[in-house]
Amino acid sequence: MNKRVVITGLGVTAPNGVGIPAFTNAIKNGLSGIRHDKQLQELQFSCQIAGKPEITAELKSQYFTDLELRGFNSTGILYGVMAGIEAWKNAGLPIEINKEPDWHSGAIFGSGTSGIDKFRESIYKIDELQTRKLGSTVVAQTMNSGISAYLGGKLGLGNQVTTNSSACSTGTEALIMAYDRIKSGQAKRILAGSTGDSGPYIWGGFDALRVCSSRYNNNPGQGSRPMSATAAGFVPGSGAGALVLEDLDTALERGATIYAEILGGNVNSGGQRGNGSMTAPNSIAVQRCITDAIRNSGITSSAIDAINGHLTATTKDSLEIENWTKALNRNGKDFPFINSLKSMTGHCLSAAGSIESVASVLQLHEGFVFGNTNCEDVHPEITALIDVSKIPLKTIQKDINIIAKASFGFGDVNACIIIKKYKN
Repeated sequence: MNKRVVITGLGVTAPNGVGIPAFTNAIKNGLSGIRHDKQLQELQFSCQIAGKPEITAELKSQYFTDLELRGFNSTGILYGVMAGIEAWKNAGLPIEINKEPDWHSGAIFGSGTSGIDKFRESIYKIDELQTRKLGSTVVAQTMNSGISAYLGGKLGLGNQVTTNSSACSTGTEALIMAYDRIKSGQAKRILAGSTGDSGPYIWGGFDALRVCSSRYNNNPGQGSRPMSATAAGFVPGSGAGALVLEDLDTALERGATIYAEILGGNVNSGGQRGNGSMTAPNSIAVQRCITDAIRNSGITSSAIDAINGHLTATTKDSLEIENWTKALNRNGKDFPFINSLKSMTGHCLSAAGSIESVASVLQLHEGFVFGNTNCEDVHPEITALIDVSKIPLKTIQKDINIIAKASFGFGDVNACIIIKKYKN
């Protein structure tokens, strides 16, 4: 089979906007979700700012019952359930209770580490000889597949329900996995996305690696500076993004809103060879991931109008731009528009690819390219490769037809997906 795969639902729990309306407004207007984090300051982190979704108790109660919230302590599952259910409802799909499973619908919803705060709480109880007080949901909250299990149960999904995990490429990889399953006819619909926990026990290792921004603790909104000459490391973030992928025939049959079409994608690894390592990308693999994604999509590189890059505000930004120019064989003014959501959200780690994919689809569907904040001083190594006009500082209204979204992660893993404005 060779089904066409479209996107019919969007959901997001982001540092700069919870829910699609708030998030769309934020990215169009350059609104940052990066704030000072009192806990990081108290724990003497070098980086004391972070991007964390603001969730009220009232909002939680719209997605979880009082019983479910008793002993609940997993921000990643919270964010993922919120984004996933929003995407499901946004797609116009019902949530049916006491019916048999929906055999044609599944979830591929990634995470990096699930329920780390619940893990910490459990470790203390075990050490204090209180194992029997752990509660009945500790396993579901701390297993890596907890997010897909929660979504599968809430939505009654009967097709594949699983969690992938590939560091910062997790979310983009989940979309490609969902695309492959639908394209091959094994499912009609997949809820795809990824989530990431908040807090010091997730972010501490990166602070110890000294890859996080520490110069802007008194000016949080300026802290995340992808492609900037004054970039000083990434700002840690968290949240979740979700997209409903569906085969075109099924979407048309039920009269669904179609936000975009996925043309293809690719995932690969650099094997930590060449200039690749656990923390650095193998340039040959990155370029190959992009060129293979383009070939799998049946287009040429000249058809790409915009790129939503990985671009974390580290020293690797210039290398990423160089890899794009070589993979596309385009530079200077011929290069596509490029932007990085991380200037407004920070680096949401395992959630980054899915949140940024939601932003990519919104740009296609509504006809705009959002601006790169904190990038007035583009790094000279980047301006030597591409024209500065291709790095918009403010949102521009522009009908774009094809966008390339890529994510690169620890372990030298890569994912690139090609998304097109839907035309019947």
